[in-house]
Amino acid sequence: MDALVERLFRHEYGGIVAALTRAMGPAELDLIDDAVQEALIAALRTWSIRGVPDNPAGWLVRVARNRARDELRRRARHPRFGDDDPSSSAGGFARLSDDASSTDVDPFDADATPVLADDRLRLVFTCCHPALSPDSRVALTLKCVSGFGVDEIARAFRADARAVAQRLVRAKRTLRDVRAEFAAPEVSELPDRLDDVLTVVYAIFNEGHTATAGDALFRRELCEEALRLQELLVAWTPTAVPESHGLLALMLLTTARLPARLDAGRVVRLDRQDRARWDRRLIARGFDHLARAASGERLTRYHIEAEIAALHAQAPEYASTDWARVVDAYDRLVRLAPTPMVHLARAIAMAERGDVRAAHAAVVSLTRDPALASMPEVHAARAELARRLGRSDEASRAYRTALELPSPDPVRHHLADELTRLSE
Repeated sequence: MDALVERLFRHEYGGIVAALTRAMGPAELDLIDDAVQEALIAALRTWSIRGVPDNPAGWLVRVARNRARDELRRRARHPRFGDDDPSSSAGGFARLSDDASSTDVDPFDADATPVLADDRLRLVFTCCHPALSPDSRVALTLKCVSGFGVDEIARAFRADARAVAQRLVRAKRTLRDVRAEFAAPEVSELPDRLDDVLTVVYAIFNEGHTATAGDALFRRELCEEALRLQELLVAWTPTAVPESHGLLALMLLTTARLPARLDAGRVVRLDRQDRARWDRRLIARGFDHLARAASGERLTRYHIEAEIAALHAQAPEYASTDWARVVDAYDRLVRLAPTPMVHLARAIAMAERGDVRAAHAAVVSLTRDPALASMPEVHAARAELARRLGRSDEASRAYRTALELPSPDPVRHHLADELTRLSE
């Protein structure tokens, strides 16, 4: 039962929040979040006794709506001292009619494109309101659309959990203060809003593709949710711009490798993967969207990362990868988006091109940065490069350091296996 509710939480959370936000407005996101959480707790308690209803998502929407309505009634009877807008609860209650339980989505207007009738996508754009800071837009969307907890968001962005919690509180307060509406942006506003939406979708995908904690190496449901949102974006003409196609290409080409990343619960490195297990259908779609991404004049990180993923996808075996082109792509990516993981990936590519010593020196310099010292990936890369240079003691220390840092269980097992192999 717990597993079923967890699956529903991941698959339906954003839709339930969106349905209630459509009914109550973004000003009530705090209340909506609490109501959905209470509905999930009620599901755990009730379904174990009465069984799972025929329409679990509809049941959750109805229970969450009733919880929200009860709270709004309580607020109307007992307004809190110091409320900035004592009428907000009454307004929210008036909007939360029985019809709000319907999961059917009304069109935006007579000329609306069907893709933006998707409540979750509308919720993404609402959370990416221009009144919010970029970091707040990402955090709020991850919380409201995909049900990320505060700790998950903090891990995804390697941030302090308390800072993330405060950011979410401020973001919700800002939406309330500016009286944000649950509505599609005007076409003229889309260029400014789309960059943040793409950042959010990519963040969701990254947390799914490489989970930062827990018992899973990756979380397919998050990858699929990110793909679904991105496919909606490329299906609507105003957002079907080259960078949107580039991000979708990157996610498709990367998702195609998921089946080969695990074998009997153990991590399989890229150089050891069975490429026959790669999803060729997704790869073909990825190349199609990569071709569409080439039509514009603006070069983004999504273009370059998709190019790198394509170079891996088109190599029949690891040894035939065009590492010179991969390093060249990372050189361009470092200039455009010099994140720690980009520097790390570039160093690894340098080693595969044959520059192991230079790659090792680059990774060692990364480990000296306090902001990067908490990343197990950096120490694991140092260990591998030290091993290739014959420096077993250094490799052993680096593997042990990586094992001391938080990481998903399969990664920890992999690091322990590599450490054991080193001593054989």
